[in-house]
Amino acid sequence: MSKQFYNKKQALEKIKNISREKLEKPIYNTSNLFSMNYLKKIYPVGLQRTCSALSLSLSLSQNSTDSTLTDHSTTPLDQKISLALLLIAPRRDVNLPKIVHQPSPIVPSEEGTRRCNWITKNSDTVYVQFHDECWGVPVYDDNELFELLAMCGMLMDFNWTEILKRRELLREAFGGFDPNNVSKIGEKEIIEIASNKELTLAESRVRCIVDNAKCIKEVATECGSFSSYMWEYLSYKPVINKFRHPRNVPFRSSKAEIISKDLVKRGFRLVGPVIVYSLMQAAGMTNDHLVDCFRYGECVNLAERPWRHV
Repeated sequence: MSKQFYNKKQALEKIKNISREKLEKPIYNTSNLFSMNYLKKIYPVGLQRTCSALSLSLSLSQNSTDSTLTDHSTTPLDQKISLALLLIAPRRDVNLPKIVHQPSPIVPSEEGTRRCNWITKNSDTVYVQFHDECWGVPVYDDNELFELLAMCGMLMDFNWTEILKRRELLREAFGGFDPNNVSKIGEKEIIEIASNKELTLAESRVRCIVDNAKCIKEVATECGSFSSYMWEYLSYKPVINKFRHPRNVPFRSSKAEIISKDLVKRGFRLVGPVIVYSLMQAAGMTNDHLVDCFRYGECVNLAERPWRHV
């Protein structure tokens, strides 16, 4: 009898505890609870709180059969889900602005001329002039190609604007970039050029230019000219690209890699694929002006002319 009495007493205490817990729980609207649990099954989302108190990030649950979806008790997670659903629910009285992503336009000049995006209102005049008159124009003269090769090699240390401002000084120092004259520059002259504070060229860079001049002479003896050697890789016809955005313009190409490898074998220095591709762009071997740039069509017309060696 004592055992039965003890079991009954335990059962009564359990019933009292259950009823007490039910009284302590907040009362929820059954219809809201049903709709919330239903939405949880339709939209299985997990909520993560970010640094901002008002921001919530929603991510799809990896498993739609999560135990949280079948639990009909209301937890703090349920409250977060209901809050998130309220936040993402459309409202009739609020008109959210639509964000339209537009590509960056070609920067026009003061006269309304449309140029490539890397030419801005803050671009130096010498750089704009180089873009408008030289960059992308086919070059067939050995001296000019040698000059552009030397300037492209300087891009390792300077930008185009800084190089172009030194252009006349460079021509004076390297004898107009005539390979025959530059190849004869001796140790004394190399040190003098390297010590020129206006040029600020390292001695190693000066030696690279002198060594490349010697290599150009050898190439000219073998192929007739340095120009013929370079343009033969492109079948004597410039590559016409149709890039619309600066991000589409590459830093190198498969053709530049082939040329670079052969130049290195011949003893050239500072002729990596990126430098060679910069040379191809500047010398008009490839037309990388953006299609909306006013120079694109002009360079295309120049590229369509028959190849000519000067």
